[in-house]
Amino acid sequence: MSSKLKSRLEVAGIYLVIAFMFAVISYPLLWTLGLSFNEGTSLYSSSIIPENFSLEHYIWLFTDPDSMYLTWYKNTLIVAVTVSVVATFIVALTAYSFSRYRFKGRKYGIYAFLILQMFPVLMGMVALYILLNIIGLLDSLAGLMLIYIGGAIPMNAFLVKGYFDTIPKELDESARMDGAGHFRIFFTILLPLAKPILAIVALFNFMMPFMDFLLPSIILRSEENYTLALGLFNFVNDQFSNNFTRFAAGSVLIALPIATIYLFLQKWLISGLTAGATKG
Repeated sequence: MSSKLKSRLEVAGIYLVIAFMFAVISYPLLWTLGLSFNEGTSLYSSSIIPENFSLEHYIWLFTDPDSMYLTWYKNTLIVAVTVSVVATFIVALTAYSFSRYRFKGRKYGIYAFLILQMFPVLMGMVALYILLNIIGLLDSLAGLMLIYIGGAIPMNAFLVKGYFDTIPKELDESARMDGAGHFRIFFTILLPLAKPILAIVALFNFMMPFMDFLLPSIILRSEENYTLALGLFNFVNDQFSNNFTRFAAGSVLIALPIATIYLFLQKWLISGLTAGATKG
């Protein structure tokens, strides 16, 4: 077999794998999108291509008095934005201290971050529930945000620390010779160069409240405090519920803020990476 033919077969195999994975991923998404445009609320009478195209479910989500979708959407956006901003800032400060300073307990602190990542979140659910109950933050968005922010620190701080380690320390030393302090170095030198990794951290932290169902289902009890994942679950879980098409419509709308944030951060994910490399 010639090298040219072998190369073509390898490329064809790669494209086949990509096409297969695309079909596996896109099929449920297309079903959800098609389901949201079907009339009625039953799953079994719906089809992936609606016979009678309808926007009734989207209209119901925003106009019906019985729908609390807008409240759930507002709650989720509040949690997502707060967690993304606060957690990313705390992670950056933590990673900066571990990357640039030498202090007692630094080595064991890094090991602690690694060990904490090895245990599943489920192991701490009982302790988190008791903690929030003691401090009076059970069934509140503030308690949920507190858990999300605390949980984002170990893994993300270790990730950002690794990125800070790649930025030459000579930049810090040059800034100190010019009279810059620790916070000035952090805000004017390291943060601009670390935009790519911080953009990734901010995106993941923003996505978490939209995708997570387990933690809100344990912490939140009042329907007016539900996040989208928990609220939409009740569309198909409550007794006598058969709102699969409404569930699909609500699920489709979840993608809008995530896609918007991704497009907003894309310039840092791509061009920011190049700019950071050349500046370093």
